[in-house]
Amino acid sequence: MTLTLDEAMAALEAAGTEQTRKTYRRHGAGEPLFGVKFGDLRPLGKKIGTEHTLAEQIWASGNTDARLLACMVADPAEVSEDELDTWLADIDTYFLVDTFVAEIASKTPCRLERAQRWIASDRDRTAQAGWDLMNYVALSDEDVPDGLFEAQLALIAERIESYGNWTRRSASNTITGIGLRNDELEAAARVTAAEMGEIEFDPGQTSCVMPDPIEYLEKTKAYRARQAEKRAAKAKR
Repeated sequence: MTLTLDEAMAALEAAGTEQTRKTYRRHGAGEPLFGVKFGDLRPLGKKIGTEHTLAEQIWASGNTDARLLACMVADPAEVSEDELDTWLADIDTYFLVDTFVAEIASKTPCRLERAQRWIASDRDRTAQAGWDLMNYVALSDEDVPDGLFEAQLALIAERIESYGNWTRRSASNTITGIGLRNDELEAAARVTAAEMGEIEFDPGQTSCVMPDPIEYLEKTKAYRARQAEKRAAKAKR
């Protein structure tokens, strides 16, 4: 389904509601803003498919909903490193950072190098994106040596208190992701979390919470074990 810029913006505007606009504003979104629920954005993105030129056009609108949709229809194979940096520099809401990383930055080559570069930034949203991306690396890049992740745990412990709310949250999630790699890194993650203690988090007007990294690690391991049991039982039928 190919849409023009005007058609895409019209579709977004038609799907927006004042209730969702209020929700997005509570989570830090500014104008321009239509207020389109994620549940409506995702089907629209699937109908459009991969349309990188359209993604660039709707991103340039500055509209929060359009930028969320742009992340969903952009082509990771076409995006350049400069474009990733430019888009990230435009972002000033935590949930758009999360979507940008999940939909684009995590699907392009050189994820580890990009994560480290963004983590080193003093800009809050850039560092948040870096830790989001490092978490993807921890969860999926099997060839990265343990020593690199041990260094990331040390860096989190060193810098966690200086980060903004959402960067602290992303860094905390990365502790979990690192700990899920193997028993040795799980032990290291537990030590890091214990040394840091409770991580301060101010959700503002949102209902978001700071997940305890070890509690979440244990819940994820339990979930994985249940799924493995189900697959084993299904295989025996």
